[in-house]
Amino acid sequence: MSVSKKEVAYIANLARLKLQDSEVDRLAADMSRILEYIDLLNEVDTENIAPLEHVTELTSPLRKDKALEPLDHELALKNAPDADSDYFRVPKVIE
Repeated sequence: MSVSKKEVAYIANLARLKLQDSEVDRLAADMSRILEYIDLLNEVDTENIAPLEHVTELTSPLRKDKALEPLDHELALKNAPDADSDYFRVPKVIE
């Protein structure tokens, strides 16, 4: 299947793109090659192929979800750049 320059110009207009003549020529050739490749893929027999959710069977390893002791309040405030006696002090963001 061949894509004409007129079709490329029409698609560019729909996408609100301004193309030079050389770009229209190149895109027409590129789009034609893409459509030829799609036609080639359509010839592949996929009748007995099960649909896939993922190409590979890899899974993400997850850690065990277990409760731990919370971080000590004083230890957490110790590493803060600015802290009050009980709270983190942060710059004011709302006026």
